[in-house]
Amino acid sequence: MDSTRSVDREWRVWARRKGVDEEAVMAIAHGVRTIEVIQRVAPHLDAKAEAAAIENHEAHHQRGVIVMAGAVELVRSIPERQWGVVTSGSRILASNRLRHCRLPVPEVLVTSDDVRNGKPHPEPYLKGAERLGVNPSACLVIEDAPAGIQSARAGGMKVIGLASTYAPADLREADAVVQRLQQIQVRRGEAQGMTVSIL
Repeated sequence: MDSTRSVDREWRVWARRKGVDEEAVMAIAHGVRTIEVIQRVAPHLDAKAEAAAIENHEAHHQRGVIVMAGAVELVRSIPERQWGVVTSGSRILASNRLRHCRLPVPEVLVTSDDVRNGKPHPEPYLKGAERLGVNPSACLVIEDAPAGIQSARAGGMKVIGLASTYAPADLREADAVVQRLQQIQVRRGEAQGMTVSIL
């Protein structure tokens, strides 16, 4: 799903209310755990309390959150229990957004509540691979933020960058970059499992 507008709005409102530099927040907010953003831009605040308030508000206000074109088709092309979501958002935020967009909530959902170290640390994606029961080197990650790309790469995974939140140049650490989800095609084969093509 595309939550860029919602994330921008929530962070800018928070920054103005707290007297924090909006642009400093926006430079790091996408793809990074809320608590870690606050610790970096406003170390004088109670990061845990602030993060809980921001994420609770975001979880119940989905204005601007939309399904990305091709998301439903992509998810349906992958067998159940062979894909998951690894997000920097909290469990309630991720679950509410998935339901809002009428996307299935996968069995494997790794959120900020499940890790000690958020992206760009590899822990979130390594936990996702572990819960899927797959070697990290066999995983393919689709990411729209530099912090997420760094996290997956540090975990030994291949990454497709999706230029939705950031420009393609900002995603250059990915193995490949696409403009739209429809460019990613998954095929199921009996002997080789799944193959992924970029159109």
